[in-house]
Amino acid sequence: MPRKAYAHFREAILTEQQVVCIYDGRPRELCPHIIGHNKSGEEVVLAWQFAGESSGRLPQWRCLRLANVGEISLRQERWHEGSSHRTEQTCVSAIDLDINVHVRKRR
Repeated sequence: MPRKAYAHFREAILTEQQVVCIYDGRPRELCPHIIGHNKSGEEVVLAWQFAGESSGRLPQWRCLRLANVGEISLRQERWHEGSSHRTEQTCVSAIDLDINVHVRKRR
């Protein structure tokens, strides 16, 4: 059974909404693109972080373990695509939902 965080991020992908949350104690503003599980079976999301706090430069791609996410809210603001993928993503091994495959290709 997916956790509440998983359901929120999944909804954000389906409706192309931004996610505002706390991850590892830092406020983050993200657009999630792919959700599922990693090789260890943990719920994870690949998201484009465009604002908030970070240990590195922003914007950038982030792989978030959903067990470490809290205070989640969704908002209707401009969707951020992120920069092009130069390498294949390794964050999500078992993909449940990918905005480019499952959402946009249906339109």
